[in-house]
Amino acid sequence: MKEEIAKVMTMVQEGKIDVEKATELLQVMRGDDTQNQSEKSSDYYRKMLKVQVVSTERDNIYVNVPINLVKAVLKAGVGIASKVPQAEMYVKDIDIDLLLQAIDNEIDGKIVDVTSANGDKVSVVIE
Repeated sequence: MKEEIAKVMTMVQEGKIDVEKATELLQVMRGDDTQNQSEKSSDYYRKMLKVQVVSTERDNIYVNVPINLVKAVLKAGVGIASKVPQAEMYVKDIDIDLLLQAIDNEIDGKIVDVTSANGDKVSVVIE
C-alpha cells in the first residue's frame, strides 16, 4: 500500500491529478479499517525522521526528529517562515499539504537518497 500512496503523491507533484482527487484515492485505498489504523498511528508517531549528510570534507550531519514534532512544525513553521524575507524564497515552492498527507498516510522508509558530483551524500529516512 505504501507504494500506491507514493505513486499518488508523485501524480500530484507532476500535476496529473489535483489534491482533492489524491485525497479521494488515498481514502479509498485506506478503507474503513479504523481500529488497525489507530494502532498503526500510535506506532507510526513513535518513528523518527532521520536526515544524514555525509560530506567528503568530513562535515557530517546527523539529525533525528520525532514524526509528531515534524508534523507540528510543518503546520506552524511554514506560516512563520513565509513571512521572513530571507526564508520566503526557500519555502514558497514546498507543498506542505502534500508532506502532511504523507505523514497522515504513514509513509515510511527512504524518502531521499542523493549523491552529489563531489561525493557528498544526503539521505532522509522515516523509521
